[in-house]
Amino acid sequence: MKKQIISALLASAMVLSFSACSGGAAGSSPSSGAASAGGTKTTIETWTNDRHDLEYVNSEIQKFNSSNTDNIQIHQTVVTDDYINMLSMAKSSGTAPDIAGISGDQDGFDMKAFADTKMVLPLNDYIKKAGTDFQNVTESDEHVFEGVNSIDGQVYWVPTIVRSGTRMIYNMDLVKKATGNTTLPTTLSGMVKLAKEITQKGAGQYYGFATTKDSPFVRCFEGIAELAGQNRYGYDYVNGKFDFSGFKPIVVEFNKLFTDKSVLPGSPSQGVDAMRAQFANGKIGIWANASQEAGVFTEQFPIKNFDWKVSELPTMDGNIKGALTSQPQKGYMIMSTTKHADQAWKVIEFFSSKDFLKGYLEKGYGLPYSKEMSSAIDTSKTGRISDFALKDYESVYPAAPSVTIEGEDMQKVLWSAVMGQRSADTAIQDLNTRYNKALDSDVASGKVKRLVIKDFDPLHPSKGTLQYLDK
Repeated sequence: MKKQIISALLASAMVLSFSACSGGAAGSSPSSGAASAGGTKTTIETWTNDRHDLEYVNSEIQKFNSSNTDNIQIHQTVVTDDYINMLSMAKSSGTAPDIAGISGDQDGFDMKAFADTKMVLPLNDYIKKAGTDFQNVTESDEHVFEGVNSIDGQVYWVPTIVRSGTRMIYNMDLVKKATGNTTLPTTLSGMVKLAKEITQKGAGQYYGFATTKDSPFVRCFEGIAELAGQNRYGYDYVNGKFDFSGFKPIVVEFNKLFTDKSVLPGSPSQGVDAMRAQFANGKIGIWANASQEAGVFTEQFPIKNFDWKVSELPTMDGNIKGALTSQPQKGYMIMSTTKHADQAWKVIEFFSSKDFLKGYLEKGYGLPYSKEMSSAIDTSKTGRISDFALKDYESVYPAAPSVTIEGEDMQKVLWSAVMGQRSADTAIQDLNTRYNKALDSDVASGKVKRLVIKDFDPLHPSKGTLQYLDK
């Protein structure tokens, strides 16, 4: 019965992917080893949950399929919902792909869990054999982040691009109508004030702010907390425990957006694309998200009727006290169940090649992550992606211990406090209690190790000395 349910779920996801790819995923049918005029073909099943770049990726896959000399065919499937869980279920049911696309902030992704359960293969030997071209394009030796794409020195995926931290995106026409000028706020309280002014001017026709309770809100909320010196995971690296107290002032300010009625009615229950469309249609003054919005607002939901501007996240008091998370992106893992690991690596090399990435970056789908690609692209073709260029205070944080908590997770609890359903103090006390109880329990049982970075610097989070403790 369980296998039937899994199969039904996978079939549903694949149907969605085929319709999303203009009549089918690129490549041949998913049968491996089909005979052809050029010899036996090996089909490499590839999963992704990226949709914004499908037109370019599918066209490049078609070129690869018709021209590669290794008799490899790439068959790509877009899994639109519950991606990480779908991968786990597919592994259990024997229907996993050969490779799976992954990024540094994938919802629900726990690199250590994937490595410890041997769901994916380490790539160190492949990387070593790939030579200088691969290294120059990806800078794979430099982009090794413990708990993000590496566990205990074993690398499981190599990022090829980077996504900036969250930015604020403003409808400048609405800003000017509301304030008489185009000055943008630099503090969170100033942004809340501007949202109220835009809403009042809109008189029900448009609103100052919109959010969903998932990724865009989380990135904005946690990003502002990071700039205030509060780690986005709620983890105190120096003392090796959870401490969410730094979120209190951010919760209080965000709650004002709702008490002021500055938020587009119904937006918290809507999906991301629905809110993007509303912003593009001029119904929202302020929207927050990361650098993928450059492509979204020029291709998916092109903005044509007003001027829009990208600005840095506001801070609490005008001072930057911690690094803003930037995310290594667009890597691929080889699933351990594959029967074609060597061919799967060749597909990863194709997706990591200079030619593929040059076109990808020039389409504005991401930011270059190596000096080689930074110099290779024609920046006159990249469109608004330059508005999201990395700041010198952006970095990658070590992954905090992934603990098994009882009850609601931090995002749901903090969201409920933002919505006024509980006080900030109550929410933070609850999180500190439950998360540290779970950490102590999981460390004692051997499920996780306590991460301590005594020399942790919130402005340079990736440079500390990591220690993993058994108690």
